[in-house]
Amino acid sequence: MTPRGTASTSRPAVRKAAGARLSGIDAARGLALLGMMATHIFPTFESNAQLTPTWVGLVFSGRAAALFAVLAGIGLALSTGKQQPLQGPQLWAARRGIALRALVVGAVGLSIGGLEVNIAIILVHYAVLFLCVLPFLGLDVKRLLVLALGWVLVTPALAFLLRPWLLTAEPPLQLGHNPKWEDLSTPAVLLGDLFLTGYYPVLQWIAYLLIGLAIGRLALTTAAVPVLLLAVGTGVAVLAKWLSVVLMEDWGGRAALQASLLDPSYPLESLLQVNLAGIDQTGSAWWLASSAPHSGTTLDLLHTSGVAAAVVGVCLLLGRLVQRTGRDLLLPLRGAGAMTLSFYTAHLCVMASLYGQPLPSGWTVDGIYWVQALTILALGGMVAALAWRGPLEWLGHAANQLGRYRPARVS
Repeated sequence: MTPRGTASTSRPAVRKAAGARLSGIDAARGLALLGMMATHIFPTFESNAQLTPTWVGLVFSGRAAALFAVLAGIGLALSTGKQQPLQGPQLWAARRGIALRALVVGAVGLSIGGLEVNIAIILVHYAVLFLCVLPFLGLDVKRLLVLALGWVLVTPALAFLLRPWLLTAEPPLQLGHNPKWEDLSTPAVLLGDLFLTGYYPVLQWIAYLLIGLAIGRLALTTAAVPVLLLAVGTGVAVLAKWLSVVLMEDWGGRAALQASLLDPSYPLESLLQVNLAGIDQTGSAWWLASSAPHSGTTLDLLHTSGVAAAVVGVCLLLGRLVQRTGRDLLLPLRGAGAMTLSFYTAHLCVMASLYGQPLPSGWTVDGIYWVQALTILALGGMVAALAWRGPLEWLGHAANQLGRYRPARVS
């Protein structure tokens, strides 16, 4: 956008950096969406007795969803003061707006929760995460980092202690399906599933939003911060995975877990690489030493958060590079990232229409993915070029503006 009127020579550079930041964040969100779609469409295990992990399972499982959650925290930080968090009445207005937007997201999630589809839908958990971090929106980056570190260290152990109690309750506090409107009639089961026993346990996943809030409070428009995110994120991700390998293989963790399984023939090695969500992680404290995707352990949170920070750093650097070329090469990707709620919902509806049906004649799994991905990129680029909002994004924005509204005082 060209500044109106006469401006100082420094102003275009400031706007240019801001544009690079926004395009990088939206591009990262677009990547997260495409990665989550890949885990929904492509198999994450080969159909053999060993359940050999596929490349999609090894690359995207757990990481794409975590990136999505970290970016949610970044978005909250950018909308509540960036480096200087809002305070006082402005902060309370922002909290009201975010709460109403979360209700819109939750309503969408509950509405599509009844779809027959073999996909864990994140939207209701996403909405609850927004509500849970409202008290932390006024914190600065140092306090957020300390809080996030404590959350990463403490909540996995707390979940490990509480989860067996919830699962042995009568009835068990676990849904076994995506949350839907009917589940509001059993609030204890719904809340138990959302916070501890479900696919995206909110108790541990709050850490992702806290980390995202801390990243969003940094000076993202500078050249140093993206490099820092890339370096630190990569280091944390590698260190967490290395430590887990040492604990599992050298210190006997995997053997102990294999012995604790009810079915010793279960391919634990493959599950530790791709997805531990369907395993009853009780009976042995060694479960806490895993870094497996969707295990919700400290090392899992550290590894996936590190990957997310590194991806954000790369996308911010790409945004700056593209800005210098004068060509918006990230337009399709950042357009998709700016409409994730609409595109994610549409993707789920498409997958529900295909669920349990043979593939259309001449179609392959690869084709189903790429048709959806390219359609999303094309539509996202068009909407971004026109500076429009997606339909569900418009609804969420309207709810946010309604919550932030503060009537003028009558003197």
